Amino acid sequence: MRSVVVAVGANGEALAAALGRAGVGVRAVVPPEALPEALLDGADALVLEVTRSSLDADVVALCDRVGARIVPLCGDESGRRVAAAFGLPEALPLDVDADAVIRALSAPAPSFERARSSASARGVLAVWGPAGAPGRSTIAIELAVELARGGRRTGLVDADSHAPSLALLLGLAEEGPGFAAACRQADRGLLDVAELTRIAEPVPGAPGVEVLTGINRPGRWPELSERRVAAALAACRGWADHTVVDVAAPLERDEEIVSDLDGGPRRNAATIAALQAADAVVAVFAADPLGVARFVRAAPELRAVVGAVPVFAIANRVRPAAVGIDARGQVRRTVERFAGVRDVWFVPDDRRAADASRLASRPVALGSPRSALTQSVRRFVGEALLPPAAAAPGGRRAQRTGRGRARSPLAIGRAGAS
Repeated sequence: MRSVVVAVGANGEALAAALGRAGVGVRAVVPPEALPEALLDGADALVLEVTRSSLDADVVALCDRVGARIVPLCGDESGRRVAAAFGLPEALPLDVDADAVIRALSAPAPSFERARSSASARGVLAVWGPAGAPGRSTIAIELAVELARGGRRTGLVDADSHAPSLALLLGLAEEGPGFAAACRQADRGLLDVAELTRIAEPVPGAPGVEVLTGINRPGRWPELSERRVAAALAACRGWADHTVVDVAAPLERDEEIVSDLDGGPRRNAATIAALQAADAVVAVFAADPLGVARFVRAAPELRAVVGAVPVFAIANRVRPAAVGIDARGQVRRTVERFAGVRDVWFVPDDRRAADASRLASRPVALGSPRSALTQSVRRFVGEALLPPAAAAPGGRRAQRTGRGRARSPLAIGRAGAS
């Protein structure tokens, strides 16, 4: 390597010196959160300490543009998840020696298809939306059904500590163990695949979809502590190919200031823990003036919580009567201008199919498989969430309609899809 930039915290200078003694040209040593763009121009590689604040879509795009490969170093599991979400090779420890870094620099670069597949396999997908019932629970159910196609096992988790609704929408018993029981078992170190299978309830008519229902009384929210939720979702990674988590809207941490209990339970801890554990987030907002305004105001808070985790924006219940002529264009231009989102996925307002689904207590995809709502969610899953090899049987690409090309994960307030 002729030119390498080292962006590592405490061990940066020592690692750079060792690389220099081994014959690697080190251009500069900089803090990982303050990476000057000019330094990467002409560099062959970037040795980066990966955290949620140091690696984002802008850094990846910059390295792609100048042709510099990224060698990730991670000190915890959170950093490894961030690196995997961007398709980077297996991360090295922070105390790595120069020889291991040189071997990583000399290794063949992974292909795009392989990197994308590894980033999406056995992942956790959090479904969030601003206040006002934008339809995040409905979208979470439909995403789980679509992700389960092709024989994939999909877990559907109700981690809403304010108003859980998945059991009611699917006609399941609320008295079952559910996600609270999974959290208690995870806290004791007893949550495994067999226990998750015992606790979960299958969705009738939807093979592969199993639900961990939410709390059946609002007062039970202290059972969903941050530590318990994180441990339970970590166990879900070995249980299901995909885990879809429905979370509440509030993201505030002010309750830590006003609470009289030092280190006591926080009602929004379940939401924050699920978002931080996720490999990707689907942000659902209502496609009307109030829903768009709420999303624009909440988008910076969401980005502050999830860091560099990819975020997909879905405008739900799109109808001209609520927005006017060119509803999609107006929504797209508004969120791009005020929230920095350059691409939005749209789900139309198919009221007839949604009402029939609620009346029958089953997913829309089962009762109305040809509805516009079902087709839009299916297109989103096939083009945005699943790798090409998994989007259709036999490794064939699923037919794309209405979008023209596959989209990449959004980075709210940073960069749009490629």
